[in-house]
Amino acid sequence: MRTTRIAVSAAVLGALALPLVSTSTASAAPSLSSCAAKPLPYQVHAKAVTIRSKASSKSTALGVLYRSHKFTVHKSSGNWHYITDRTTGIKGWVSGKYVYRDTAMCLD
Repeated sequence: MRTTRIAVSAAVLGALALPLVSTSTASAAPSLSSCAAKPLPYQVHAKAVTIRSKASSKSTALGVLYRSHKFTVHKSSGNWHYITDRTTGIKGWVSGKYVYRDTAMCLD
């Protein structure tokens, strides 16, 4: 029984190692990464974010920016972004804690 386990284990390891041995070698020429060419778009990373009249959490609330809404960022000041909600047409400031760009990672 023990020799059967050893034989099966060796066969499994051999089958797993075969694709690694048969792969072709990569070229040494450097390639330019395409994922760093364009920055990712801004996204809402909460269920909803309050749109404010000024870049302050104590300023007047003008509306709500939901995760599903499309919006445009016009400018940034500190950790606040002046946006236009393309779904409702409301313009105002949102906190950068909840609206930011994700980062792309290249695995070249």
